[in-house]
Amino acid sequence: MRSSFPKSPTVALILIAGVGLSGCATKGFVREQIAVVNTRIDGMDGRLRTVEGTSGQALAQAQAAAGQAQQNGQRLDQLTGRVDGIDQQVQQQAQQRQRKPRG
Repeated sequence: MRSSFPKSPTVALILIAGVGLSGCATKGFVREQIAVVNTRIDGMDGRLRTVEGTSGQALAQAQAAAGQAQQNGQRLDQLTGRVDGIDQQVQQQAQQRQRKPRG
């Protein structure tokens, strides 16, 4: 029966060195990578805060516009009633003029 381990000490040394050296990243490498990610996160956080501020302003303006539109609608309803009243008076006066004989 043959053994699955290499008999040559050089091959064994290369395998052990390869496994040992390729294992883990250093703390410095990890910190560098995290710093890059943190920089990107900070940039996105700043942009998010800007968008939140802009959307808050847009919401306030939209709510103010909705309130103004509601007031304008109420004023329009009031004016419509007044115009209808004036229109009726004009029609009544026109009918009265037609009934009176000339002359």
